[in-house]
Amino acid sequence: MTSESELLGTDVPLYEAFDAALVDLDGVTYKGARVIPTAPPGIAAARAAGMGIVFVTNNASREPQTVADHLAALGMPATPDEVLTAAQAGAAMLRDHLSAGAAVLVVGGQGLRTAVEAAGFVLVSGADDHPAAVIQGFSPDLAWKDLAEATYAIRAGAAFFASNLDLTLPTERGMAPGNGSLVGAVGIATGVTPRSAGKPEPAMFLLAAERAGAARPLVIGDRLDTDLKGARAAGIPGLLVLTGVNDARDAVLAAKDQRPSFIGADLGALAEAHPAPVRDGEWWHVRAARAHVREGRLLVDGGEAIDRIRAACAAAWAATDEGAKILVETLPHLGVASSA
Repeated sequence: MTSESELLGTDVPLYEAFDAALVDLDGVTYKGARVIPTAPPGIAAARAAGMGIVFVTNNASREPQTVADHLAALGMPATPDEVLTAAQAGAAMLRDHLSAGAAVLVVGGQGLRTAVEAAGFVLVSGADDHPAAVIQGFSPDLAWKDLAEATYAIRAGAAFFASNLDLTLPTERGMAPGNGSLVGAVGIATGVTPRSAGKPEPAMFLLAAERAGAARPLVIGDRLDTDLKGARAAGIPGLLVLTGVNDARDAVLAAKDQRPSFIGADLGALAEAHPAPVRDGEWWHVRAARAHVREGRLLVDGGEAIDRIRAACAAAWAATDEGAKILVETLPHLGVASSA
């Protein structure tokens, strides 16, 4: 019987337990053009406590200065050095596979073009220029002709890289196609699967931790399949915030390699201590909340909403790891209020 939960506990606020926060952007600090109201005070409190901040985003369309300016306009002042984009990670990946000065076809936004050029590669405009590689990143302005040029080049022998493989992108209107969906079109047309630089690959988090000079970094994200999976791959604890893509139900059902180490409603969770779930017989307790699984049914009661979610995750994960099957159709409502 499992007696310890994969959810961790701290007796002090997270911004004291960890020395740097590696913070996702979309769904954590903002959604589209709209700031998540708790994000600016959450980031400010962490900075005031001495926590380093690096914003780590799978979006490769914008340059770090543009991202920093956007964050400042939303009430979260940042420098370009505190922004690590998938474009920068993608350019670093190219250096690992191509000779300096190689020709590269960039299919994406200005942020990716700048990063690839700064890495010492020659940018070309199409397949007729015989690029050694194609690297694809998200841009809302991509058109069929861009995907076609990438396809022609790859089918002619160019290596295929992607800044990230996120299938969806959160916006103020809801979920929209992400870079992975557009990369998928080229992959289907060529039969080639690209190497990816972005989350959930661990490289971005390791680069961000190095940039922050962190000995005890914490990943913060809203997506289990990128942010939290990447955190586990990098061996870094991860905080799931419920302001973006994945909700409490998703957390309960999370695959083992995507489970967070902490769960909070939003970035205000950095200022909170996080009690570890404790098992007592068949029940898992988090303060006054408790949960257990009986014949595939998850039962949850007591305490505050966020603690019920934590207890529910501890109970469901333990039961799953012990061979039980959670009856998804019987899951209770596990909503938690946040200001997203």
